[in-house]
Amino acid sequence: MMPLIQVDLMRSVFADKGKEISNAIHHSLVAGLGMDTTDLFQVFRPHDEGEIIFSPTYDNRDRQDLIIIRITMVQMFSLEQKKQTYKELTKRLVDIGIRRDDILVCVVENSAENWSLGERDA
Repeated sequence: MMPLIQVDLMRSVFADKGKEISNAIHHSLVAGLGMDTTDLFQVFRPHDEGEIIFSPTYDNRDRQDLIIIRITMVQMFSLEQKKQTYKELTKRLVDIGIRRDDILVCVVENSAENWSLGERDA
């Protein structure tokens, strides 16, 4: 079952690196969770200055341009698969110039009955 990805980030970061971020997220899910390459459902929500509010120093970090990645998925993946996904995602984002301290990932899990793909499931 495919995950639904929602990404909140500054409009300038989206303009500069949106496609690269999208690819990094997608390839991380394929590598870490074993997702099918056709499972691609992402929503980017670019924001203006002041619309993403966060602590720049929480947990001894140096946050500047926070990117919030919310992954909603069926609860079926092991802790090891999730850890591998986080590792892949961080590496790929850092490789395209995203600062490690500016990455925040939140996984929300639910059951398959909470998803519908339209007419096929009606």
